[in-house]
Amino acid sequence: MSEAVHIGSVDDVEPGEAKVISRDIANTHDDIALVRTEDGDYFAVDNTCSHALASLAEGWVEEQSIECPLHSASFCLKTGEALSLPATEPVGTHTLELRGDEIWLYPGSVKGEL
Repeated sequence: MSEAVHIGSVDDVEPGEAKVISRDIANTHDDIALVRTEDGDYFAVDNTCSHALASLAEGWVEEQSIECPLHSASFCLKTGEALSLPATEPVGTHTLELRGDEIWLYPGSVKGEL
């Protein structure tokens, strides 16, 4: 597993929202969509929709999924699986770790839920 990268604090993202973390900060091939569900779970997925070049962080968070703002493709936040057309390919997911109020990302790893 890669080394953890500090990407923010738990208060950086409101419940039901997502925030873009630059690939330069995250040390990843794509920007990261840092997502906080209404239930307070945190997820990290690749920010670029697998169907079209759109920012998932600009989409809508609903329960354990995120919907692309361009064509409404939906992705599972846990697995990255494409849940609806027009997307057929998954997006990458990354492991997060909470250390107190800080959020740490393990770039390129398969994630678990926080």
